[in-house]
Amino acid sequence: MATLFPTGIAHYLAGGILLGLAVSLLFATTGLIGGMSTVFTSTWSWVSKVPFFQDARFTQSRVWRVVYAAGLVLGALVFIVFFNGGATFQTSISWWQLLLGGFVAGFGARMSNGCTSGHGICGLGSLQLPSLAAVCIFLGTAVVVANAVKALGGM
Repeated sequence: MATLFPTGIAHYLAGGILLGLAVSLLFATTGLIGGMSTVFTSTWSWVSKVPFFQDARFTQSRVWRVVYAAGLVLGALVFIVFFNGGATFQTSISWWQLLLGGFVAGFGARMSNGCTSGHGICGLGSLQLPSLAAVCIFLGTAVVVANAVKALGGM
């Protein structure tokens, strides 16, 4: 375990509990599902007049979704300032690989009608069978890609 998690698992456990509580609170108080993939689309509804972005499901939910996303960013900032001594995170991954990974993940989230937070946390929590299938595909793809990159000497 020490080689897999050299800094321990407590912060992962705390993050998972906080995420679960947050999406549960959102659902219990409003009936809304707290997935993140629709935040991007609903935000575009403010600046794009393309009919797809002007769909009522995006325009009617964009305010709470932006507030929800801002809360995630604020939570990360609180962690950095109060629990990580102000130190930011560094990566050795090049910018183009991060951009490509973001594009592929975003495309996959759109194709699967949801992201890992929507399907993995909210969908599985509400016992949705399509979410179980999506999570199995997400995880299976991640395992295959990580092993392929490792085999090619990229990790």
